[in-house]
Amino acid sequence: MDFSFLQDSWELLLKGFWVTLRVFFASGLIALVLGTFVAVARVSPVPAMRAVGTAYVTLFRNTPLLLLLFITYYGLPAMGIDFGFFWNVSLAAGLYTAAFVCEALRSGINGVPLGQAEAARAVGMPFSMTMTQVILPQAFRLVVPPMASVFIALAKNTSLVAALGLADIAFRLQGLMRDYPSSRTAVFLTIAAMYIIIVAAISLVASWAERRWKVESR
Repeated sequence: MDFSFLQDSWELLLKGFWVTLRVFFASGLIALVLGTFVAVARVSPVPAMRAVGTAYVTLFRNTPLLLLLFITYYGLPAMGIDFGFFWNVSLAAGLYTAAFVCEALRSGINGVPLGQAEAARAVGMPFSMTMTQVILPQAFRLVVPPMASVFIALAKNTSLVAALGLADIAFRLQGLMRDYPSSRTAVFLTIAAMYIIIVAAISLVASWAERRWKVESR
């Protein structure tokens, strides 16, 4: 295999890697915050909030991410709402992933013993305080592995932004394949290694968090 293309293209690859990381962190932050609110809404004692949460998950979990990317990229500016190219595509990925964050976190909320919520209500804690002080801290500890899987999927889904021209590593792949036809296998392996680095980093953080929180919960 010929890796000579790296001599001329390593800067482009690093720039693409940085763009991928930026999209991942921006959309991941949106997904984590929004997904937490939606999960709380889904277990709310208020029927209207539960209905909104259920509708959100049903809508965004069953809508292809590529379609959401086109909607935020073309649709929002057409309506006079434009956060910029980068944030428009990050918003789409965040909205999509929030539905999966919600379901992962809701499973953790359901895993917290019911008696703890009842005890919180018995001492006069409102629903919001019960969630933030009692339920959610334990729920997050319970869902580290499934939450890691959600963010690993997000890292790989960021490759779709290349379809709109954002110069991430998937976009660089297209150009390198065209410019170095004799090194296509090497190009594929290099790009794959970059995604593996991101996934491995997520897995390491998840393993660390799981070990630490297990110790703290004893």
